[in-house]
Amino acid sequence: MYLSIKRFFDIFSSLVALIVLSPLLIPIVIGLKLTGEGYIFYFQERVGLKNKPFDIYKFATMLKDSPNMKGGLITTKKDPRITPMGGFLRKSKINELPQLLNILFGHMSVVGPRPVMQKSFDAYPEEVQKVIYNVKPGLTGIGSIVFRDEEELITKVRDKGGDTWDFYKNTIYPHKGALEQWYQKNQSFWTDLKIIIITAWVVLVPESNILYTWFKELPKRNFIK
Repeated sequence: MYLSIKRFFDIFSSLVALIVLSPLLIPIVIGLKLTGEGYIFYFQERVGLKNKPFDIYKFATMLKDSPNMKGGLITTKKDPRITPMGGFLRKSKINELPQLLNILFGHMSVVGPRPVMQKSFDAYPEEVQKVIYNVKPGLTGIGSIVFRDEEELITKVRDKGGDTWDFYKNTIYPHKGALEQWYQKNQSFWTDLKIIIITAWVVLVPESNILYTWFKELPKRNFIK
């Protein structure tokens, strides 16, 4: 029953959101066309439900060849590969809105673990790889909220001369895996609704700790903030 309700909600909410947000999305499309390299959408293969690949849709925020430039797959704050509009779109998370189409088409859900590239998926601990995508990946999720400052964390590690990929592999990914395992054990329509509300709230109040007030048993970060 939960999965049927969730799918209905995904279809309904993605359609409504696309219609309601069209006054915002259309100017962004025009702005992207006129700035940067002139391309609007970014398509990238990600790991999805049952570890099967699919193409994710995003607004273009970085140079086309950025994966092959210095920095590779890791993006830091004020990364020189970010386009003129890219910084704002990434900080506000507006660059993720085209994934409403992924939700409508059934590749994703509103709430779930964020879909990652194969290289990043391979960095998850083996026990996490086996279970993390037993549910559809989401536009937002518990890991997305906890690591909403991910680029800042990576920038601090880089500025201190640390190995950013090692930090991802041995610190961020194991904790993300624990968070998503917690979500699967506690998933319900009410949990999803609270995650959606918290996602909107922390965009307005980034320093808020409401997440740990509403989910008291959620695994807490115990490393650099």
